[in-house]
Amino acid sequence: MRWRTRLVGGLVLAAMAAASAWADGAIPVGSAEAVADLGGTALTVFTYKPEGCTPRAMLLVFHGVGRNADGYRDHARPLAQSLCLLVVAPRFDQARFPRWRYQEGGVIRHGTAQPPQSWTGTLAIELVDWVRQREAAPSLPYDLLGHSAGAQFVDRLAAFVPNHAHRIVIANPSTYVRARLDLAAPFGFAGLYPGDEASAALKRYLAAPITVLLGQADTLSKNLAESPEAQDQGATRYARGQFVFHEAERVAAEHGWPFAWRLAEVPGVGHDAKEMFASPQAAAALQP
Repeated sequence: MRWRTRLVGGLVLAAMAAASAWADGAIPVGSAEAVADLGGTALTVFTYKPEGCTPRAMLLVFHGVGRNADGYRDHARPLAQSLCLLVVAPRFDQARFPRWRYQEGGVIRHGTAQPPQSWTGTLAIELVDWVRQREAAPSLPYDLLGHSAGAQFVDRLAAFVPNHAHRIVIANPSTYVRARLDLAAPFGFAGLYPGDEASAALKRYLAAPITVLLGQADTLSKNLAESPEAQDQGATRYARGQFVFHEAERVAAEHGWPFAWRLAEVPGVGHDAKEMFASPQAAAALQP
């Protein structure tokens, strides 16, 4: 395992000494980069460990359509520092993870359901174990945070992949998984599960610790998904988030199921990951 840091004005000898200190595989303090082998799938991972505290949890951060995981890691640094979190931001490259496999979670391809073990969200769960091993912290809790394309991915993970995330923050996605058993995945729960398993998956989804985090000014159309299923959710990302949240709230009430979602809005902010992550609403969503 080789970690790399970006040194500004540093010495080569200092970098070599740091590399020696990391020989045990622990994630270093500050910003770093590594390649994680997750069951044969290699992902470049960008990390940030705050100085002066032992992280109480890891925060998995999922990038947008620009695939700039390092930038998203940097956007999350204020959250790491204020909440004592270890940021872990994997890069899902376009070549191996196009829309169907990243934003839509890899659950459906060309209308055909894929095997659950191949769903992309399982890589996130394997990444949790990878980090825990390197930190020698087998019970380190984890939170999930995604913006835009990354929020679409996190939502599919929350809906379809069993997980134990303490907090799940879905910020400004173009599309969601709706609380519907009659709508085909990846926009609903039809077509993935036999028998009553779809109903159980929907019940689990509604009970997940999800915060739908919306920028109130996210009303423009750049990179907005425009499929019929997307348009059925609303005209803008802001409208879609409100619609899907309240639909989920209503479905949970109709079935008498637990509903753990929260809706948080950031005034004056549009489709901007840095500003969304810097908001007090994002920090509140990730409070233990």
